[in-house]
Amino acid sequence: MKTSKRAKKATVELRPSRIRREPVRIEPERKKVSRRSREQDIWLGIAGVGLFAVAIAVVTLGFSVISAPDAGASAAAAAAARFGPCEGGPNCVVDGETIRMAGQTVRIAGIDTPPLQSAKCPQQELVAAQAIQKLTGLLNSGKVTLGTPVRQSDGELRRAVLVDGKDVAPTMIDAGVAEPSGSLQGSGCG
Repeated sequence: MKTSKRAKKATVELRPSRIRREPVRIEPERKKVSRRSREQDIWLGIAGVGLFAVAIAVVTLGFSVISAPDAGASAAAAAAARFGPCEGGPNCVVDGETIRMAGQTVRIAGIDTPPLQSAKCPQQELVAAQAIQKLTGLLNSGKVTLGTPVRQSDGELRRAVLVDGKDVAPTMIDAGVAEPSGSLQGSGCG
């Protein structure tokens, strides 16, 4: 006698489930929605337009701050371009006929001035100081450029110095603080 495989398996009795088959539905309380009045709609519209205008202004200001050149950097560049006494800056006045521009020493063509460091008398020292002061003022009055090299009568190679396209040598001579190149008379003392 053959028994079937199904008959040998024990049957499991199922108990009723503890999980509810249908969840309890909780209906939320519905609030009464009141319609806004026409006046409220108008004021909300005005407020929205105002907020939009403020947002546009903030974005515009932000872009202008980001894209504007740095005032501190441009002020520093302008200060570096100015001429003063030679105390470490890239542009300075050494004496009445010598400047340093962008770190390069340049002797000005067409003029001679007495040297301040080796002045032989108070008068020569005064003229040398006036030449430095006048040259500094001229150089700071506009855009300084260098002209072509010029060979002096003594064979020295110098350069014309131009402020706004105008040579500074004639202005220095006219002011009485420099003499034409090669005509500096003696010591200028007594």
